[in-house]
Amino acid sequence: MHLFYQPSLSPPTAVDFLSEDDSRHAVKTLRLGIGEIIAVTDGHGNQHTAVITKADARRCTFRITDTKTTSPRPFSVRICVAPTKNLDRIEWFVEKAVEVGIERISFFFGQHSERRVLKLERLEKIAVSAMKQSLQSFLPILDEAIPFSELVKTIQEEQRFIAHLPTDGPPINLAKAATLTGKYAVLIGPEGDFSEKEIQQAVATGFQMVTLGPNRLRTETAALTACQLLNFINV
Repeated sequence: MHLFYQPSLSPPTAVDFLSEDDSRHAVKTLRLGIGEIIAVTDGHGNQHTAVITKADARRCTFRITDTKTTSPRPFSVRICVAPTKNLDRIEWFVEKAVEVGIERISFFFGQHSERRVLKLERLEKIAVSAMKQSLQSFLPILDEAIPFSELVKTIQEEQRFIAHLPTDGPPINLAKAATLTGKYAVLIGPEGDFSEKEIQQAVATGFQMVTLGPNRLRTETAALTACQLLNFINV
């Protein structure tokens, strides 16, 4: 069944419609017609079975026939990452992280960041597409990029990690440091790494230094690896 996204669905008894992009995809690309069954999610855990009532490429309407609500996962993953100089790489991370499973992505500008501007509109579209492709009912939160010093003050997750090797002891792998069914937040630095001041601030606000493995990873690879490790230990 094809999954579409409509964040502001009407009451189940009403006829609703797909966005213009989804309408075009449904009618022109998939060639769906009146009477065909589709699935529609609001991105908040509700997935509706619906029947197409008007196959219009600009405004494809449907009527909901059944609704199933998915509960949130017993754990949550929040990756806080500095945008890469090459935006394609951070777009790749967003797509793959949503497919793997993630609740929130927060962007920040560090002292060593090469990119200082980030527009969320395209990243949000990529996240929606990845949610639909992987047949999920929850759309992750994407936060606007803010300075690192401001970001660490906003993090409320109990299990907090920063991907950086400690200087006063053996490194601990994230998969061993994290405990099951937790609320996790992981800081991933820019290509130029965290500054010493940022590391001190993170540690002072409860972040534990962890490693993601023996290899040196690019920013986007490190972010996806952290996301995958936290998902894997909770399987």
